[in-house]
Amino acid sequence: MKMKSKTVIITGGGKGIGFGVATAFAKEGADIVITGRQESALAAAKEKLESAYGIRVGYVAGDLGLEETAPKVVAKAIEMTGRLDVLINNAQASKSGVMLADHTKADFDLAINSGLYATFFMMRAAFPYLKETQGSVINFASGAGLAGRLGQSSYAAAKEGIRGLSRVAATEWGEYGINVNVVCPLVETEQLKKWKEEYPDVYAKTIKGVPLGRFGDAEKDIGRTCLFLASEDASYISGETITLQGGSGLRP
Repeated sequence: MKMKSKTVIITGGGKGIGFGVATAFAKEGADIVITGRQESALAAAKEKLESAYGIRVGYVAGDLGLEETAPKVVAKAIEMTGRLDVLINNAQASKSGVMLADHTKADFDLAINSGLYATFFMMRAAFPYLKETQGSVINFASGAGLAGRLGQSSYAAAKEGIRGLSRVAATEWGEYGINVNVVCPLVETEQLKKWKEEYPDVYAKTIKGVPLGRFGDAEKDIGRTCLFLASEDASYISGETITLQGGSGLRP
């Protein structure tokens, strides 16, 4: 129970990668606040986590790209437990697959607002409380930015902006004992499973580019790494980008 008596905020925690990460923290005893746009998904996630692991789960439905949402999320955590120990910025929307020359300003705004601005707003709102606990921030970026992947221009721009923001925060917040790190996951999602069924040959070709021969598991691979980064064991790690891509995210 490494996270017993700890409070964790996970954006986009109602489903997908975020729910996998939330499950990993719930198994270690953390109380959790999750966010997302769909209240029904958040309510279902809350019920699953509380009934399975006996923890407290709060949620806030809303658009994190709006400046007023982040303070509400942080206030929910403080109201629920009186503290905040870990902030995980996972939520992101984008027009993936749209080529750069075909992007509209609205497409670009979607990625920047839901990713970069949302991360900035959440970090700023959480900072006073993370100072009190000498807490941790874990931000999600992507191999799309590291590798410049086709059809990912706005998404990559948002994710690389998050990496730059994280490095500056690691520098500025180190004196308060707050460590800030970035993870770049490659995860088997429901969308990916559907893609595997529809395009098995392309899937098989893609898997060949992953040395470990599989996509990551949201809870066991991504969530457990986030647990490590939020633990005392990783208190001296800050400003780093960790690629969780089965060996396919190699970089100097």
